Amino acid sequence: MNFGQSVSACFSKYAEFGGRASKSEYWWWVLFLFLGSAAAGIIDNKVCDLFCIAVFLPTLAVATRRLHDTNRSGWWQLIEIIPVIGFIVMIIWCVQDPVEPNRFSSAAAAEA
Repeated sequence: MNFGQSVSACFSKYAEFGGRASKSEYWWWVLFLFLGSAAAGIIDNKVCDLFCIAVFLPTLAVATRRLHDTNRSGWWQLIEIIPVIGFIVMIIWCVQDPVEPNRFSSAAAAEA
């Protein structure tokens, strides 16, 4: 999955919390968030705030699907409440390879 496909997939699955997301889908989306936030921040703080609000739900959804790919519940995102350590744990989980068998779906469904 390339950058454009990932961004398109995340917006087309705007609030879809079921299923799985591949590593490439998740990390291309993170890059899009970084670049979009930086560009919007250069323009104006209000534009940056609007961008962040617009991508909040798809960001939660793709992170949930990414955790599903590692056979974890999306509720594990709440670990990020713990300063520093929670963020590091989420990064480690998001770079892991898919887990099979998986209670959320098959690996083929994650790539589709």
